[in-house]
Amino acid sequence: MLVVMQAQATEDQVRAVCQKIESLGYRAHSMPGAQRTAIGITGNKGEVESGTLDEMPGVQEVIRVSKPYKLVSRDTKPDNTVIKFPGSHVTIGGTDLAIIAGPCAIENRDQAFKVAERVARAGAQFFRGGAYKPRTSPYSFQGLGEEGLQIMAEVRDRFGLLIVTEAVDYESLDLVDKYADVIQIGARNMQNFSLLKRAGRARKPVLLKRGISATLEEFLMAAEYVMSEGNYSVVLCERGVRTFADHTRNTLDLSVVPAVQRLSHLPIIVDPSHGTGKRNKVTPLSRAAVAVGADGLIVEVHHDPDRALSDGMQSLYPDQFDALMAQVKQIAAVLGRTIERAHEPIAATTK
Repeated sequence: MLVVMQAQATEDQVRAVCQKIESLGYRAHSMPGAQRTAIGITGNKGEVESGTLDEMPGVQEVIRVSKPYKLVSRDTKPDNTVIKFPGSHVTIGGTDLAIIAGPCAIENRDQAFKVAERVARAGAQFFRGGAYKPRTSPYSFQGLGEEGLQIMAEVRDRFGLLIVTEAVDYESLDLVDKYADVIQIGARNMQNFSLLKRAGRARKPVLLKRGISATLEEFLMAAEYVMSEGNYSVVLCERGVRTFADHTRNTLDLSVVPAVQRLSHLPIIVDPSHGTGKRNKVTPLSRAAVAVGADGLIVEVHHDPDRALSDGMQSLYPDQFDALMAQVKQIAAVLGRTIERAHEPIAATTK
């Protein structure tokens, strides 16, 4: 069920409706919009009796939401969600494109700073890097853990880039919540429902990657798990699905971008690095992702990818990332979108 408030409803009226919903044993989720506030109701097994709500002051109507993902749906919030960050003008969603770039894994401080300097100078607003790496082989590099998070915190202080990094379990999520600006939930954990609920109790934005074989509804339901716990700042990420194709690591499903945007108010970005697994495909698919309407990109960049400890074959050289940025800016302009810098260009300081 969904309670739609009148355009002129006061904060006290919204609060009173939320309290009434909770007194009935349900959960209330207030979702302010540009023209109105909608209050989603979860925790109900069947249809809520609307008579106790539709006569309350400030209520315009009570409607039934048929989709299983209530909070994610445009029925609840017709306006696009724009995620903001305290102390920064950078957003995810809206007219600006979010560009997230950096190495697959944080290997050491020198590597992180060299890559961060180049992606910041090129115009990225976010720095990505794995401190915890869930790998197919138990013998592969698993990340530096908290040391990697501390290095990324230094990157933020030095270059002004916001930090995006993955949490793989409860323990790592607590630390990522402490150090990062965005908590990433990887494809392998898209249906780790206890981890999704824990991320929903954090108050940092969550970047949720699509699972390797997930349908659109499963993808949106995973986001619903996060939002049902009270965290409404969720970014969806298409990163390729597994198909019969052998010319690419995964099949990047760009058709999911307009499909998500039709059904949900949440922003959706694209990961062409994991989506293709091959360096020569990253830039073309980045161009296509921006053209199809994605709200941003998350791209792997490494100063020496041939020696990278993780995913070197899909990591761009810094010069290639420079070229990518020049191209996507031109495509973005055609669509009336911009790439807002997080800061002034960084002067070269590392060798």
